Amino acid sequence: MAAARDLAMAAKAWPFEEARKLLERIGGSAPARGHVLFETGYGPSGLPHIGTFGEVARTTMVRRAFAELSDVPTRLLAFSDDMDGLRKVPDNVPNREMLAGHLGRPLTAVPDPFGTHDSFGAHNNARLCAFLDRFGFAYEFASATEYYRAGRFDATLLRLLERYDETIAVILPTLGPERRETYSPFLPVCPTTGIVLQVPLVERRPQSGTIVYRDPRSGALVEVPVTGGHCKLQWKADWAMRWVALDVDYEMSGKDLIDSVRLSSRICRILGGTPPEGFTYELFLDQNGEKISKSRGNGLTIDECLGYGPAESLGWFMYGKPKAAKRLHFDVIPRNVDEWLGGLARFAGEDAAAQLENPAWHVHAGNPPAAEAGPSFGVLLNLASVCNTEDAAVLWAFVARYMPDASPATHPILDALVGHAIACYRDLVKPAKRYRAPTPAERAALADIADSIAAMPQGTDGEAVQTEVYAIGKAHGFEPLRDWFRCLYEVLLGQSEGPRFGSFAAIYGIAETVTLIRRALAGEDLSAS
Repeated sequence: MAAARDLAMAAKAWPFEEARKLLERIGGSAPARGHVLFETGYGPSGLPHIGTFGEVARTTMVRRAFAELSDVPTRLLAFSDDMDGLRKVPDNVPNREMLAGHLGRPLTAVPDPFGTHDSFGAHNNARLCAFLDRFGFAYEFASATEYYRAGRFDATLLRLLERYDETIAVILPTLGPERRETYSPFLPVCPTTGIVLQVPLVERRPQSGTIVYRDPRSGALVEVPVTGGHCKLQWKADWAMRWVALDVDYEMSGKDLIDSVRLSSRICRILGGTPPEGFTYELFLDQNGEKISKSRGNGLTIDECLGYGPAESLGWFMYGKPKAAKRLHFDVIPRNVDEWLGGLARFAGEDAAAQLENPAWHVHAGNPPAAEAGPSFGVLLNLASVCNTEDAAVLWAFVARYMPDASPATHPILDALVGHAIACYRDLVKPAKRYRAPTPAERAALADIADSIAAMPQGTDGEAVQTEVYAIGKAHGFEPLRDWFRCLYEVLLGQSEGPRFGSFAAIYGIAETVTLIRRALAGEDLSAS
């Protein structure tokens, strides 16, 4: 145990660096409440997206690293800000006209446009939990609506009311002149309309724990408690209040919230709390380099990510370079899957120190599964493409010929990859396939490679084929050589990128590869295969 802990203390992987900061925060021993609290936040104004998952995945990696450093128990709270008022109708939901009639109401008071839950907030919370459960995260779900109404924030809300002037002095300089005139951190929930109101306060009454505002419709003065769910807080004050009320030790956030973290940390101290340790990660981008937004629905959805690749490969994506902006779209999926497979393959042969630096350790909570032999995901995807098949049995027939002892029962990871390859081909590759005819120079090179491969015995390994492909590309003067491989992919597969051609030919079959090339040279329609 001591040796393992020493290795963890020296590990350079970023989750261990974060875990050591947290260990220092608590002074190496358990806090008075007996555990360390990790928190992640979710705004359920739209469907859960990949950024939400990324925050939970990365926080879980830090939590697991902390467990290597200390025996102090931990909890992870996935907190949903579901008492927020619906500010706008998301672009990617049904029944948008219905939702438009509920703008301003708490998300848990807005009807579910999908018709499956009691409210829009409940629907999106369920979607979040279903995904986190599918990945196997250990967490506790928390609803802002439930916490406010149950009085779990009451003591801290009353403290903020008492220290209102100090809080306002921090917030107002960050606002424009007009907003300063009307701003209040307390947002009363209108007793008649149920709308979360952004109204100026007429009076504050700390002794009774109430505020007074003027009803924007009737003009009448209304007095409400700040406790019991009668009010919620504006975002930055709300975040600080939650840190204090729950005594949060660790919470990471995106780069777009850097200023919010600073401001909420100041408010947290005003309320007598200590801001949590944190980590700022970069944002996720779609294929156009735009920030992924849950309300716009751009970029890949959670369900799409799980359909097109193993959840573990998505964890691999989250682990790598968290402080760099990352594009998440279809083109990165095959690479991430194969990098994850490579990490599994390396893990068993590494010493204990190297294993702690392997992303597979963090993706699999310190216990990666044994790697399986088999073709790469890129090869499977292109096998599906060249066969034009949506039938997993067809791919397995090729795999079984290449690996006679393999089956779905003996190779469950490979079997899952076959299913993902079929899904990717059906939804993403097939609609985008664009074959082209070879140029005269390419025709000559393709004829040569067909003749060369035809002379190889069935069962020739991929490296031998790859070597010959390189040699023929050079002999025909392709410069740079990637133009030769682009020719192979565009002419034979109908796409601009692909796997190592030798690996593909080995699993597809020598004779079959030759036939494919000669069909292309004959001008046949390969999309009809």
